[in-house]
Amino acid sequence: MKNIPIGEHLIQKGLITEEQLQQVLAKQRESKERLMFGDALIQMKLVTENQFSEVLAERLNIQFIDIDKAELSPDIVKLIPEDMARKYTAIAVSKMGKRLTVATSEPSNFYMMEDLRAATGFSISVAMATKGAINRALGRLYSAGQTTTIVEEATKEKEEQKSLDDLVTDAANDRIDNAPIVKLASAIIEESFRKDCTDIHIEPFKNQTKIRIRVNGDLIELMTISSALHVSLVTRFKILSGMNIAEKRIPQDGRMSQVVDGTTLDLRVSNLPMVYGEKVVIRILATGDMSLRKITDLGMTDYNYQRFASCLKVPQGVVLVTGPTGSGKSTTLYAALGEIAKPNLNVITVEDPVEKKVDGINQCQINDKAGMTFDAALRSILRQDPDIIMVGEMRDAETASIAIRAAITGHLVLSTLHTNDAASTVTRLVDMGVEAYMVATSLIGIVAQRLTKVLCPECKKARMSTPEENELMEIDHSVTVYDAGGCPNCNNTGYKGRTAIHEILLSTPAMAALITRGAKADEIQDLAREEGCKLLRDNVSQLVQEGKTSIEELVRVTYAV
Repeated sequence: MKNIPIGEHLIQKGLITEEQLQQVLAKQRESKERLMFGDALIQMKLVTENQFSEVLAERLNIQFIDIDKAELSPDIVKLIPEDMARKYTAIAVSKMGKRLTVATSEPSNFYMMEDLRAATGFSISVAMATKGAINRALGRLYSAGQTTTIVEEATKEKEEQKSLDDLVTDAANDRIDNAPIVKLASAIIEESFRKDCTDIHIEPFKNQTKIRIRVNGDLIELMTISSALHVSLVTRFKILSGMNIAEKRIPQDGRMSQVVDGTTLDLRVSNLPMVYGEKVVIRILATGDMSLRKITDLGMTDYNYQRFASCLKVPQGVVLVTGPTGSGKSTTLYAALGEIAKPNLNVITVEDPVEKKVDGINQCQINDKAGMTFDAALRSILRQDPDIIMVGEMRDAETASIAIRAAITGHLVLSTLHTNDAASTVTRLVDMGVEAYMVATSLIGIVAQRLTKVLCPECKKARMSTPEENELMEIDHSVTVYDAGGCPNCNNTGYKGRTAIHEILLSTPAMAALITRGAKADEIQDLAREEGCKLLRDNVSQLVQEGKTSIEELVRVTYAV
């Protein structure tokens, strides 16, 4: 077993086929850079990183450890100096006598074992783990407690700077080349990312600056720092994101990137003057080096997936994804593009901003100041011989009209719109000035979606539903439902992660006839239900009955509709 090639071993385990093995080998040969066999497999989504590492560990006859789930002691982890742990992507997991067990993604590296033995004074026993999981754990464990120290350092330095020279000009006070502020700015991004946050808010008040992060849709406080540090911290972010540091009277926008635990984050920075200084909000966008999510990973039910997949098979027309800001519309669009973009098709997107760079797709960035607006870009794109067009958002009548015309003239158009549900999307387009018959002719389907929080499996509490709750779920008998608890695993919130719920309206001949007549949203929704469309409430009600979310979330999500 040990001597057969890893590819053959994967075939024997039933993880890949002989044909898939040949495809991976071909990809390796075509790669300009030296692409490792395992990296090629994972990029092609034939196996997960964990599956490949488990098989490799079995082949080498060593233990595989899932670092994300392992209980690690900071004292044992720190037996290996941080710079060496990061250099070799290795982490100490356990100690017995004078033997230290080290998990690594390269267990055959003899030089690493010798260096670790010399640095720690222990004999080294190796185990297998994935590179991503090790990097996450290194970031989490080595940085534990460091943020507080960095804040104290920065505050102390600011106070010393003030006491040295109170007559210094404002401009000199705003210097940000001191190391503590640089470290603090990095630490805020790192700690926020490790808590799975989507947005970071840096908010100035009279006597302090609050830093809050949005996790699972809710804002929670990360830390509070001295207001003396506020100007330096804001200036640091303005420089990193390419803003004008001298301009403090008007809002500004910028972009920056930062590497955290081996992952390159793409960050969108927004700056707004407030009463006590400038407020900064940093949006953590989908990272450029993370692979596209598949449609099957979006949390769609099998029923909804079949309906959505049928929309994407239509060669021309418009497919709309709707919902409020932060409901996952862009993620759904990118997943759809990943499903339908083929080498023989010309796929062009027009976005503001381009949130995720995708190989093989032509992506166009909007720049209003330069006159590169949505409608100007769309007009030009139609002369670029496109097969599929993705419009980031239908913001005005002009954009909507051009996109609808593009769909009628034989292109597949994907776009988003801010509406509450699928039925009201049709009336919104008509209100924007698009003729009802054009909407009816071009429309393929509408996906309305929301994100709902998922209950933490460790601490959720079971009980029987009340008659009022049964009415909300549209059922006639009591069932077991779960309430949020709170434990260290979910930061005492009771929820861990989010999933999407969907409502998919298909443009059937009967629906097209109804739209052409100028029907109201209620009539469209009634017909959609008759034709098998499951509404958002039906979707979230099913999740409550499966124990995945709570009644509280059902009320929050469906009453927003």
